[in-house]
Amino acid sequence: MHHDPFLYRHLILWLWCAWALYWFVTALRTKRTVRRESLGSRLAYVVPGIVGGLLIGWPALGGGWLAERFWPRSFTAYWIGLALLCAGLAFAVWARVELGRNWSGSVTVKEGHELIRSGPYAYVRHPIYTGLIAALIGTAVIIGTLPALVGVAIIVTAFVYKLRAEEKFMRETFPGEYERYRAAIPALIPFTRPPRSAPR
Repeated sequence: MHHDPFLYRHLILWLWCAWALYWFVTALRTKRTVRRESLGSRLAYVVPGIVGGLLIGWPALGGGWLAERFWPRSFTAYWIGLALLCAGLAFAVWARVELGRNWSGSVTVKEGHELIRSGPYAYVRHPIYTGLIAALIGTAVIIGTLPALVGVAIIVTAFVYKLRAEEKFMRETFPGEYERYRAAIPALIPFTRPPRSAPR
């Protein structure tokens, strides 16, 4: 694959930075929090998320055999990864727009919290995570190293932990209503049948 390594490598970084800037700016306008998870619960997914992110960025942080690729660099791998990255970030932004001022970076219940079921929330219950997972997979396809693949796996595990905590809050905030939504809409993968709830 013959290309300008600087341009191609930094295009991925610029896309993630643009997403992060949008996330930061929109986070300044959210509803007042009336209930928040414990610090221990938050650290349980924040710390793995940071570790996973560092592993994905390993080629930029270090070298050696850990930076060796699983497959040769190619336009095919690059463009498949870039398409996943762009589509994933766009899906996450769409979900963020639809969620509006109900959004929070941690597991919370906002004042006047609304149960959003429109837009991407009509396809998955956690579209922000769906989009970010697709974007992370796309990034790992481009990078193609063991640390990147492990980093994605760690972050996905952190997302699953966090969404379970979020759903506990939602069931308590919207009793009955959230269970009906949960029974109809899959958690992360669109157009799949959600698992039947275990007896409570």
